[in-house]
Amino acid sequence: MRTGRPLLAAAALAVVTTGAAYAFGPDAPPAKSAAPKHTQEATTTTSGTASCTTDAKYPKRQLRGVWIATVKNIDWPSRTGLSVARQQAEYVKILDNAVKRRLNAVFVQVRPASDAFYKSSLEPWSQYLTGTAGKDPGWDPLAFLVAEAHKRGLEFHSWFNPYRAASDGDVSRLPANHPARLHPDWIVRYAGQIYYNPGLPQVREHVTSVVKDVVTRYDVDGVHFDDYFYPYPVGGAVFADSAAFKKYGKGDKLADWRRANVNKLIAQVDKTVHETKPYVKFGVSPFGIWRNKSEDPTGSATAGMSAYDSIYADARHWIRKGTVDYVTPQLYWPRGFKAADYDVLMPWWANEVKGTDVHLYIGQALYLVGTTTNAAWTRPEALPSNLAENREHKQVKGDVYFSAKQLLTNPLRVLDRITKNYYSHPALLPLMKGLGGQAPAAPTEVKAQGTALSWKASPGARSYAVYQIPSGKVGECATADARNLVAVVPAAGGDRQTFAAAGGGAYLVTALDRLHNESAPTKAVP
Repeated sequence: MRTGRPLLAAAALAVVTTGAAYAFGPDAPPAKSAAPKHTQEATTTTSGTASCTTDAKYPKRQLRGVWIATVKNIDWPSRTGLSVARQQAEYVKILDNAVKRRLNAVFVQVRPASDAFYKSSLEPWSQYLTGTAGKDPGWDPLAFLVAEAHKRGLEFHSWFNPYRAASDGDVSRLPANHPARLHPDWIVRYAGQIYYNPGLPQVREHVTSVVKDVVTRYDVDGVHFDDYFYPYPVGGAVFADSAAFKKYGKGDKLADWRRANVNKLIAQVDKTVHETKPYVKFGVSPFGIWRNKSEDPTGSATAGMSAYDSIYADARHWIRKGTVDYVTPQLYWPRGFKAADYDVLMPWWANEVKGTDVHLYIGQALYLVGTTTNAAWTRPEALPSNLAENREHKQVKGDVYFSAKQLLTNPLRVLDRITKNYYSHPALLPLMKGLGGQAPAAPTEVKAQGTALSWKASPGARSYAVYQIPSGKVGECATADARNLVAVVPAAGGDRQTFAAAGGGAYLVTALDRLHNESAPTKAVP
């Protein structure tokens, strides 16, 4: 992370170009008017034996997530030293707002900088809980964070920063059991911060061990890395990894060796995650520009910092090698912004994942809405228009918003627009090939009594999808898209499951496993 700038936010504050800096402020080039081309499209899918026409306005499967940043107390907890009850209440408020907006996933930062929001034998407690690094907060936050998300039907992705060791360059101020103090040969000081050296095999082993520990001991659904690999360039500062390069470079060029180091970590973590729990997803949210056309003819028509060349992150490699399950590029620039146009970058990424099993979710700059960093963000329709453009590319399977703070403040009432026009119905999670899972048996003994719908629980079901169909329109295509989907109900335990129905029409219920493999629907009731 860049000194003094919020995690994930830094990438959007400035686009560094060859010979110039395009500031996201009053002097930034204005965004052009960008009306959506259309709001729906007809797609033919197969449901049972029927050929069904679906409407892109009502996607049945779509990831809708929010980043919950803990570094520097950006989102949660709001400050250090809060009581356990206050911390829990703040988190629950975030989740309830996510559910209100029909989101279905949270990406919670559990390791901001070689520290832990959980009890760990590998790294000390995070300072962002108590105000003191290494101090036991007296409870296990991560167990609570996961359980409360699942209680509300939200997928939980544990978010790790892989290489940042400390935001303070003074190692002596770290707890005695901090890896940077135990292994001073692992670290590189750069621009006032401390990083682990990506070129060292023992660093890769440590990071992988940290991830494996969390996946083993907690019921997480995903492992998530942010965009910080080698540090973002700061002035003329040099990342001092020459000794490691001399030892492990084996004749490679420095830049190629650095990219290979990152690639090795990604592949190693991917393998370990899936060996530990095959159903856990692994993904990365890279900086929004892989490379510019000026650097590579296959790059994007942009003029910004190249993640490939500046922080040695080669997302194309991960996609083609299949060492990630998803990518969430941070496209924190508005449509029409010349240096980094959303209308250029989103299709570029869609093309990169085309023909692969890697899912594409777009990182959206909710935190910039209502700011003057660019004239476009002062208009409430700017961010929603991105979602309209996404519908033009079937490879885009969802969006993740930075960050949870704005989920609560709803700048320019933009979330009202998004919920009404794009998230008017719930959505199931997109299915990923190769992660296993199996649809549970369909629910049985479905009953409707007044406004109460109930059914016998299905073994292995994590949740249930409830469809409400107008009278006389029940057929094989009734569940093909989300136009009839009224709720995704988390399994509550016990022999029977209940749902407060609104009344009118008929109801179908399906059972879902944790990956949202879906059973056949029940017979319609009443």
